[in-house]
Amino acid sequence: MDERLQVGGTSVYCRRSTAEDGIPLVHLHGFAISGSYLMPTARILTTRGVNVVPDLPGYGRSERRDRVLDIPELAEATIAILDRLDIDKAVLVGNSMGCAISLEIVHKAPERVHRLVLVSPAGGAHNQPLGRALGQLARDGFRESMRMFPVALPDYVKFGPLNGLRLFHELTRFPSLERLLHTPVPTLAVLGVRDPLLPPPDRIREVARLAPEHLTVALIDHAAHAVNFSHPVELAGVIGVWLDDAVDDSSLLPDGVRVVAAR
Repeated sequence: MDERLQVGGTSVYCRRSTAEDGIPLVHLHGFAISGSYLMPTARILTTRGVNVVPDLPGYGRSERRDRVLDIPELAEATIAILDRLDIDKAVLVGNSMGCAISLEIVHKAPERVHRLVLVSPAGGAHNQPLGRALGQLARDGFRESMRMFPVALPDYVKFGPLNGLRLFHELTRFPSLERLLHTPVPTLAVLGVRDPLLPPPDRIREVARLAPEHLTVALIDHAAHAVNFSHPVELAGVIGVWLDDAVDDSSLLPDGVRVVAAR
């Protein structure tokens, strides 16, 4: 169902499934875009319980703000959304900037996060300087499914190029992979092999070796950055297997999914 929530004096648009069993899964979108592109994966995961896909304040169908919220402020807004929905603890499923928001939440309020799923956790040294990151973003645009453009373009136009550039610059400075080393809850990082915004798999494995024992890293073949939209079956499949603590059994993984680190 679709609903509007009053969060901090702002009207927030939210999509929510009606299943009641299981820990809720809350999907957090990337910069300059709404939660619409997250729906293919969220729909598949509705069999596991309530799935919540908000448009964060200032995005999509949510009310515009006087200024663009930064990543810590978006984390605070997400916690307020959880409060408004009476969700004490959730599985956070972030994509791109949604990963940075999720990492902020888990470090700010770990008691609110049951588990963490980070899909395409961009940010940090690999995306610096900004010119390099913009080139990576442009290359990704050519690697995404053509079906993504009519979903994303209206959101980008509404958000505005200057706002998008400002927030993207903030994302490039957010040390997502380094933050993985300090996640206090079980975490699954899912990376597209063709994603130019992320370091190569060897660097990911290096980070994974330094990470806590509760980090799992999975690669999805042929996927770029917007995995939630382009490869929902593979993504939902590996999330489900991981939530069932069964990633050691490769026969349960969808085709095209490889677990490269499970600790």
